[in-house]
Amino acid sequence: MIVFIDNELESGYSKPWGERLMAARLRIKYRLEDISGQPCLIVRYNRVTPDLLRALAARAVLISGNSANPPDYTAADQAGLRAVFRAKTWPTFGFCGGFQVMAETYGATLAPIGPLRPDDPEPDAPPGFAPGMKKEFGYQPVRILAPHPLLAGLDEEPIMRHAHSWELKSVPEGFKVYAATDVSPIQMIVHQDLPIVGAQFHPEYYTAEHPAGRTLIENFFKMAGIVDQMNDYST
Repeated sequence: MIVFIDNELESGYSKPWGERLMAARLRIKYRLEDISGQPCLIVRYNRVTPDLLRALAARAVLISGNSANPPDYTAADQAGLRAVFRAKTWPTFGFCGGFQVMAETYGATLAPIGPLRPDDPEPDAPPGFAPGMKKEFGYQPVRILAPHPLLAGLDEEPIMRHAHSWELKSVPEGFKVYAATDVSPIQMIVHQDLPIVGAQFHPEYYTAEHPAGRTLIENFFKMAGIVDQMNDYST
């Protein structure tokens, strides 16, 4: 079994995009099952603990993004999730907001990308999404900075989905940066000794036109020992 942690604040589901967000969680669950060949259980971020993952015999943990800003979360609600990260027991992949809380737990600094300058155009994004702030949204390329088995099958600038106005300002100890953009230079980090990965972008939102995210997730499951190394990338 693999576990997909829903990192969305409860209030996020009451917003205009809440229904679409909830439907996307189910779609991602099915995608993770299809890629890994494992059943996938969705668990809320404030319900997960190391004991629960042990009881489930979880083989890997993946953490969703979120529409809420990091300061909206309480320490009490995040205690179990952060304990999972600190345990460093399970192969782990954090997507966007999940990546941010994971990296922050390991010692990274997290903050908004920054305000737009008066002469900067507002980036193309849905109304109400971090107005006046720098952000990345939509399908855009990331630059691969160094080779890694996780990046096998990807070109030098794979296209991934972005949706964020916060970013890491530092890299946690033990990790190395493997992807960047001009807006946010810390786009993907990998632990140098453990199967722990984080991406500022959303590989789980891959499409037929932009399939690179699927390849990245499959490579993660290979690194975790869940997917056979001989699987064909074209499937």
